[in-house]
Amino acid sequence: MKRSLAVLLVEDEVLIRMNLSDMLDELGHRVAGEAGDIESASSFAMTAEYDLAILDINLHGRYVDPVADLIALRRKPFLFASGYGPEVLPSLLKGHPLLRKPVWLDELRLTIDKIFEGMPPSGPVTA
Repeated sequence: MKRSLAVLLVEDEVLIRMNLSDMLDELGHRVAGEAGDIESASSFAMTAEYDLAILDINLHGRYVDPVADLIALRRKPFLFASGYGPEVLPSLLKGHPLLRKPVWLDELRLTIDKIFEGMPPSGPVTA
């Protein structure tokens, strides 16, 4: 059984966002919303229907923590995809997975699987 997820994708570099979107599609997931700045990401974080969020740490020179806080308020899981290391994360966010860019398909698959390991499916499940 494979879980199909709706993913909120927050990345300010369009080509990287497109690449992540293609990888999610290849893994059987769909992008529920895309944002490249804090304001749009905050709006999506509070209103979009998604199962998981993938967040770049730095959006045009601004850290993504306010968006991560909003996602955490909704009790949604999220991970970071960034060229930065975990040392730039505020202490409250250090427990979340961090994928270093460039992100590889197998690494993304394993990280998503680990996040949802043991959780009952909430969305459509495919064989």
